[in-house]
Amino acid sequence: MTVQPPIDQSPIDDLSARLVEFVGALRSKGIPAGTSETVDAAAVAVALGLEDRERLREGLASALVRRGGQRTVFDMTFDLFFPAGIGLGAGSAEHDPESVEDLRDLLAMALAESDLRTLQQVAELAVEMLGEVAAAGSSAGGWSAYQTLDRMRPQTLVAAAEAARRAGSERAEMEGSGAGQGSGQGSGGGAGSGQGGAGQSGGDVADGLVRDEVRRAVNAFRAMVEAEARRRTAEVRGRELVTRHAVRQGAGQVEFLSANAQQLEELRQAVQPLSRKLATRLSSRRRRAHRGRIDIRRTLRRAMGTGGVPMVPVHAPPHPARPELVLLCDVSGSVAGFSGFTMLLVQALKDQFSKIRVFAFVNTVDEVTDLLRDGGDLRRRISEEARVTKWHTSSDYGETFADFTAEYLDAVGPRTSVLILGDARNNNQALQLDALHRIALPARRTFWLNPEHSSKWGLGDSVAPEYAEVVEMHECRTMEQLERFISRLLPV
Repeated sequence: MTVQPPIDQSPIDDLSARLVEFVGALRSKGIPAGTSETVDAAAVAVALGLEDRERLREGLASALVRRGGQRTVFDMTFDLFFPAGIGLGAGSAEHDPESVEDLRDLLAMALAESDLRTLQQVAELAVEMLGEVAAAGSSAGGWSAYQTLDRMRPQTLVAAAEAARRAGSERAEMEGSGAGQGSGQGSGGGAGSGQGGAGQSGGDVADGLVRDEVRRAVNAFRAMVEAEARRRTAEVRGRELVTRHAVRQGAGQVEFLSANAQQLEELRQAVQPLSRKLATRLSSRRRRAHRGRIDIRRTLRRAMGTGGVPMVPVHAPPHPARPELVLLCDVSGSVAGFSGFTMLLVQALKDQFSKIRVFAFVNTVDEVTDLLRDGGDLRRRISEEARVTKWHTSSDYGETFADFTAEYLDAVGPRTSVLILGDARNNNQALQLDALHRIALPARRTFWLNPEHSSKWGLGDSVAPEYAEVVEMHECRTMEQLERFISRLLPV
């Protein structure tokens, strides 16, 4: 097949309609692109033209991407709506493998040389040969990146690529040393002392660098296969459908309970920039809220000039005091990712509160404020250094609340806001609602942040409706919802 022009410019599917669909797809993935951004993107497209696809990509990104962590989502969506071509690229015709082993040999060579152009061509051939899951004309047709990578097994070629890379380096060194022998000097009898150890150390470092480069090339090849499979599937099943199911969500829309290790790491990396933004919002709310109460006596005295009508109220001098915060965090199972992210975020906002105390629990509670302050792998340190379980490892909110009131109730006072983090799945244990009442009673405000969808509250062993009658419970499944809660509802 031949490659089409850089962007399909058929009269039926004009650029303006394509651009509007593209912005709508970005919006569905959590990138807040509205009408003004769409107008800006159209102006960018007119100014840059369609000849250079990568230049168009960067121009549209400058107009539509406003926050950190959104570029990956943008690139995946752009490749679907503005593909480099359709079908199998003509560049892949340079290589015509007859079997999977021929294709793997070609891949090993490209990995050894870190040849991105050849890697892209191998990815296209691999998806064409190994990734098709149904007839191209079928409504259920498409191409599978998982199936392609499972048959190609690029991870098994790392050793072969490393050996080929080292062999090439050794040949180059030998050729270089042979060319320089005619002008070499023979002096320096004692200069070789200790060179064997230095050479071995240098060889280890070189081997490590080669291994890292090959592994980066393998990861690049995986990404190319995934992108190619999405592109080919979009030709058959439509861009909108593939965008909905195959393009990852933006970081703000990733659900804490379903996030994988990579997504949780991305969320942790977003803590510092998010904390700076939230700190600005909290400071602004605090300035507005601390104007002071109306001084009735001084207001009435001033009203004497208006015949006793209090036209201008007088406020008493404010006595600003930053609130205290207590976190009660369930660290069991998948809820631990949500609790860990929230603990890190609150710690980053420590300057907005006069005091922060953090407690972790599974079925008993222990204070982990110092562990959070010291840093490191928080989840591992809590499991090793804190006592959060008794004789079993299942969540027991009732037992936890009872233990907290017995040991740590003095942490809650009239300036304290209490945040409880957990899914309220109590494993059919006693609720201890009276203990939760005793925690909420002396507190300024008490909130419960639940990472489950509200439609699941009360199903199975969830006792969220019962606890929601005692304290105010909020659905908090994503970073966007957590950000909204902190910036709008957290007492200042």
